[in-house]
Amino acid sequence: MADSQGQTVEYQWAYSIMDSSRVSTFLISMLLIVYGSFRSLNMEQEAREKAHGSANCLLNPSQTAQPENNVQTLDTMHALCLPLGASISLLVMFFFFDSMQMLFAICTAIIATVALAFLLLPMCQYIIRPCSDGNKISFGMCGRFTAAELLSFSLSVFIVCIWVLTGHWLLMDAMGMGLCVAFIAFVRLPSLKVSTLLLTGLLIYDVFWVFFSSYIFSANVMVKVATRPAENPVGLVARKLHIGGVVKEAPKLSLPGKLVFPSIHNSGHFSMLGLGDIVMPGLLLCFVLRYDAYKKSQGLAAPGSRLTYFHCSLLGYFLGLLTATVSSEVFKAAQPALLYLVPFTLLPLLTMAYLKGDLRRMWSEPFKSLSVAKHLQDV
Repeated sequence: MADSQGQTVEYQWAYSIMDSSRVSTFLISMLLIVYGSFRSLNMEQEAREKAHGSANCLLNPSQTAQPENNVQTLDTMHALCLPLGASISLLVMFFFFDSMQMLFAICTAIIATVALAFLLLPMCQYIIRPCSDGNKISFGMCGRFTAAELLSFSLSVFIVCIWVLTGHWLLMDAMGMGLCVAFIAFVRLPSLKVSTLLLTGLLIYDVFWVFFSSYIFSANVMVKVATRPAENPVGLVARKLHIGGVVKEAPKLSLPGKLVFPSIHNSGHFSMLGLGDIVMPGLLLCFVLRYDAYKKSQGLAAPGSRLTYFHCSLLGYFLGLLTATVSSEVFKAAQPALLYLVPFTLLPLLTMAYLKGDLRRMWSEPFKSLSVAKHLQDV
């Protein structure tokens, strides 16, 4: 009997991994990366068709990867400065959260509303397609919008308002999902060089603020900021207007900088994953998906090869997330997920690119007229 109990305790971490909250974290994070990457690829293809036309793209393939006006492409300087900017933002939230929490909550709600509307747009387009001609409605200086865009924005505003009033974790997750998909879709990595610099810098950032910040600031800055709730704007306004009844019902808000999933079997237990642990590896997977599609369009994909760079990186992300989860259960402490996600996604990708002979091209100019380069090599 004692041996049986000892074995149960010894393998408790294995049972914890199979908990519903962990499984949900794995599935949702991977689905968000895949969906965001394909949304990005679809946006790029639509922009290409509008800007050049199908015939022009075929005649001049070097122009097929031109960025859209509303897409931000990161360069080397962005990759180097982003971890520094993230550190400054983290410190601002750590030291001045109490005095700026109203501003944080309002800004988060506005940004999440736009991102959630982007996430809901395809669903609204599908629903409203039978009863709409697709024409845009003018709203003067605000711009012109389709009926589907208005519907998605209205739903998004409704969801965010309900979140403000209730603070429910499911609505916060919906907002976080919108932020993840929008970031992956609208931010592009132009090369493997920029991807490596960005992810390596963020790995150092994550490790420092999770493992070493407590020695300097007497608290785990990353965990403190991620788990600190904000005062409800409704409650603050009601308090100033002396409306006591509303204040009692307005809950504190957990800002959507993370995804949380409750456990079905362990009441009160939540599994948490930061949005950055989805978005940053997601940018890399989006990049390799675009590269896979570009190689295929140029007819340079190896015949009979089913394992693409995207498949390799997605498998690496799964294994990295699994390793991070096991580590958190074994050490019973918060783990910097990027410490595991970056090596598991980046190293297999670099190895595969080297073995396929694509490493030099992917490192510097992956979308530069591949067919021309191949022709010059043959000559």
